Amino acid sequence: MATEAIAAPATATGGPERRRGRGVRGDENLAGWLFVAPVIVILGLFLLLPILMALWVSLTDWNGQGSPFTSKVPFVGADNYTRLFTEDGLARRDFMTSIRNNGYYVAIVVPAQTALALGLALVVNNRMLKGKAFFRSAFYFPSVTSSVAISVVFLFLFANSGAVNALLGVFGVDGPQWFADSRGVLHLLLGAVGMDTAPAALAGGGPLGLSWWDWLSGPSVAMMSIITLVVWTTSGTFMLMFLAALQSVPVALDEASTLDGASRWQRFRHVTLPMIKPTMFLVLTLGLIGSWQVFDQVYVMSQGEPAKTTLTPAYLSYRTAFRDFDYGSGAAISFVLFLIIIVLTLVQRRVMADRDTDRPRRARWWRRRVPEGSPS
Repeated sequence: MATEAIAAPATATGGPERRRGRGVRGDENLAGWLFVAPVIVILGLFLLLPILMALWVSLTDWNGQGSPFTSKVPFVGADNYTRLFTEDGLARRDFMTSIRNNGYYVAIVVPAQTALALGLALVVNNRMLKGKAFFRSAFYFPSVTSSVAISVVFLFLFANSGAVNALLGVFGVDGPQWFADSRGVLHLLLGAVGMDTAPAALAGGGPLGLSWWDWLSGPSVAMMSIITLVVWTTSGTFMLMFLAALQSVPVALDEASTLDGASRWQRFRHVTLPMIKPTMFLVLTLGLIGSWQVFDQVYVMSQGEPAKTTLTPAYLSYRTAFRDFDYGSGAAISFVLFLIIIVLTLVQRRVMADRDTDRPRRARWWRRRVPEGSPS
């Protein structure tokens, strides 16, 4: 009894047992930091540090000679950024042209590759389909092929005497000069009805240094060939993501909706799509990020031509830094592109937020704020 009376206060106040538990947790924390330390060091040296260095370069007028961290390199502050938005000149016009081109690129590529990937996933997920392994491999094969090699192949396909124009000639259609015609698709359509020149209302000054006629040109035929290439090569990867999501949908839900008399479209809209919504958000996010970073296809197929109608911010950043030796402006373009991607991703997340899951969360927050028994 006396021993128990002596031991009880020590346990109640968290004496020896709590000290031992705290020591064990301390050892676990130390071991955890030791395990992740190599990754932290590698990411810090090869990811965070280069980003900080590039941020410093974007604030200078470094021409690539010597070190950018010496006092000899002029510090220009935000001039490289303001030149892209506020100062009239070639730098702003090229940057806004690249934003316009990439905007049309994103508006077509992201919906097209998402719809195609989801359609292919539905096809190969069909339980009645024979040879599923063959079709899955065939649809995914373009995604594992070198983008440079495919770009070279597409150059031959879309040449003036290439296979695409030859196929159009079979139907009596004269194919365009894919990488020589700088007119946008919308301008070509308007030209077909006799509207070759810009109306007076659209020929005037538009936002950010481009006229409204330039903003409304649409993607050029050269950009459309690049869009076709990218949609074909990226849909296979997203198909696998959709396929994994479709295979995780419970079969009982589909069977129950069938017994309730739902049609195939109703089952897809009200059962399948809500169940694969997280995967849909992932595919749209990755597609949005990748479409704003398009570079290798532009570098191989067009290098921004004709007349800068395939110029993109990623390629413009490369050209400004490594061809014009204006590393400060090139780095500034890359950071503006980074901010564009972050903002659009957050907007997309906000738009696709599940309102039904947000309401219970807000209700739980309100219950924590309001004491029990108080009037609500």
